[in-house]
Amino acid sequence: MNYYDEIKKNLIKCEVYDKSKDFIKNRNRVITYFENGKLLYEAGSTYGKNIIKQYSEKLMAEVGKKYNERTLYRMRKFYEVFNNEKLTPLVSKLSWSHYIQLLSLKNEDEIIYYINATIKNNLNKRELQEIINNHEYDRLSIETKVKLIESENLMVNDLVPNPIIIKSDLLKEEMLEYALKQAILNSIDEFLRQLGIGFTYVGNEYKIKIGDRYNYIDLLLYNIKYKCYVVVELKVTELKKEHTGQIMTYMNYIDKNIKTIEENDTVGIIICKHNNEYVIKYCSDDRIIAREYELV
Repeated sequence: MNYYDEIKKNLIKCEVYDKSKDFIKNRNRVITYFENGKLLYEAGSTYGKNIIKQYSEKLMAEVGKKYNERTLYRMRKFYEVFNNEKLTPLVSKLSWSHYIQLLSLKNEDEIIYYINATIKNNLNKRELQEIINNHEYDRLSIETKVKLIESENLMVNDLVPNPIIIKSDLLKEEMLEYALKQAILNSIDEFLRQLGIGFTYVGNEYKIKIGDRYNYIDLLLYNIKYKCYVVVELKVTELKKEHTGQIMTYMNYIDKNIKTIEENDTVGIIICKHNNEYVIKYCSDDRIIAREYELV
């Protein structure tokens, strides 16, 4: 086989498709690059690693300057990473710019997670790179990763990472609860994306009346996918048993006074400086989870 001629022919076809509609050309490009990655891999095995340099020089002169060594290396890497039973079916699900962000990852389950997250949340390449840089997959619990691998049904709190990354310009040592809340509100869209799929903002300092006293929920959210309210309480201390009692009271109030019969029970998330696993372990309500925060 003349590997160069085959690669050149594929790329010329790809340039023609680039004049078509976006969804057609994006799919065609990644498929073409995957196929050329295979050819480059085989050519390298036959003629040696230096073949990419030789091919890139000719392709830049005959097809286009964008087909430099770096691009050809990425094509070959794309084939090497995705050439297996689990990942090959996912080729063409995203754009080429998305796949570039995934090429440095080693774990197949991690790659699948980020592909699914990109599709479900409609992430652009910058947003995908951001969640990869924040190690979102690594911050999932072992139990959640097992559920993802075995395609088990996930609960609303399964995909909430630990720790939760919060951007703040304030001195980290002097963080108070109201300042932590303000840091979240300043980047509320990013905060909601971190929590997982389907979270929307309802309000902060959400006022409820219990008996003759008003209480204020730090953050009240709603999850569209799971059809439930989510109460978020912020603590700048270690998690304590009274924190679970407080959030449980708020959750029960929402269930009895706000949620409808069609909606699922309210979930509670306590975001704290330091978790205490025994507080959650012996909590009587498994709808409550605790997550540490990390300021950046």
